[in-house]
Amino acid sequence: MDPRADALAGIEALTIAITVRSIPRVLAPLLTTDLTIPQLKSLTVIVTTEEGATGASLAQSFGVSMASTSRLVDRLAASGLVTRAPDPVDQRVRRIHATDLGRAVVRELMAARPELGEDVLARLTLAELQALRTGLGAIARELRGDRGAP
Repeated sequence: MDPRADALAGIEALTIAITVRSIPRVLAPLLTTDLTIPQLKSLTVIVTTEEGATGASLAQSFGVSMASTSRLVDRLAASGLVTRAPDPVDQRVRRIHATDLGRAVVRELMAARPELGEDVLARLTLAELQALRTGLGAIARELRGDRGAP
């Protein structure tokens, strides 16, 4: 096997092992949230939609009725997680935007990397931390599409 293929196979094996060991840490915040799965899914879509989602787009994405979507968004708004605002182009449409609290909830529940928690990182050597930083920086660069940036 060539060195690159060997490295990629090792990364894949390690990624799977880390993911399996991280499941309890990932599930803990999900199991303690008061949000339902449909609310969490909708909030995640809303957070990741820059121009703001619409009730119709959410209903279509999840295959539910507009009435169900409206009630769900009402509950998210009552919890302070989203706001509704008129669409700047079509005043008949209301755009749903995440509040700072809504974005924080999604970040905490979905974007947490428990395998990179302080308790784990504290046990790594300086050389390991520097190598991890270099690797994560390269991944972030590729995800941004900044192929020439360091």
